[in-house]
Amino acid sequence: MNDSREVVGAILPGYPEPLWIQAVNLIRGEIEKGILKPGMRLAPERELCRQLGISRVTLRKALVHLVDEGVLSASHGRGWYVTQAVPKKEWPNNLESFSETAARMGLNPHSTVLEAGAGPATIDEAEPLGIAPGTPLFRLERVRLLDGVPIALDLSRVPLALVPGIEKVDFSTRSLYTTLAEAGVEPVRADSTIEAVKADDRAAGHLDVAAGDPLLVMRQIALNAEQEPLFASTIRYAGDRYRLRTSFARSYG
Repeated sequence: MNDSREVVGAILPGYPEPLWIQAVNLIRGEIEKGILKPGMRLAPERELCRQLGISRVTLRKALVHLVDEGVLSASHGRGWYVTQAVPKKEWPNNLESFSETAARMGLNPHSTVLEAGAGPATIDEAEPLGIAPGTPLFRLERVRLLDGVPIALDLSRVPLALVPGIEKVDFSTRSLYTTLAEAGVEPVRADSTIEAVKADDRAAGHLDVAAGDPLLVMRQIALNAEQEPLFASTIRYAGDRYRLRTSFARSYG
């Protein structure tokens, strides 16, 4: 298959991550989701620059990086192609749902819902979301499993007005990201902090680990293209079942 395909996504000029790394993540994400398929040719460089809103120098840096990763191949005079064998990553460095990650890894996702209901936002919940305390908030807490193995304890908080009727959704099999997308709510990035903590008795019981075992806690605020907060998540991962890979770029000048 050699038909070219647009790369859909948003480059955020004000975001601390360099533009070329954002471009790498967007293109890689389209490949991992199967939108850009093996053997498919990317759009011409001039068109990619227009789609992504970046310079040709920045685009070239991103494309060469993807060639080095084995994700793309370059054909002189013909363009850039998705390689026939696309390497899979264990965990994503781009923003995707738990269900999307599981599908990409060939695993079966499932959730045990512990809480799914609405209530007034506390001061601590309201502040990072930019809403007033007392604003109706939907709280969703789930144990996330892959092939029956508990991976994480996930608590998400969504302003109720953002997705009317969300409290009626069965999230044991339903993806929160899919539910948001159907309501026209599209997160494009998430600000995250990660720290190591010891499992308390409750988390240990749900994750099938011993109290005191290490957990990785990720706190995320998901934002839309206008960089407005959409929802907040606190995810506690069993320390021996989660690995996050990331990259850092040195800035000169």
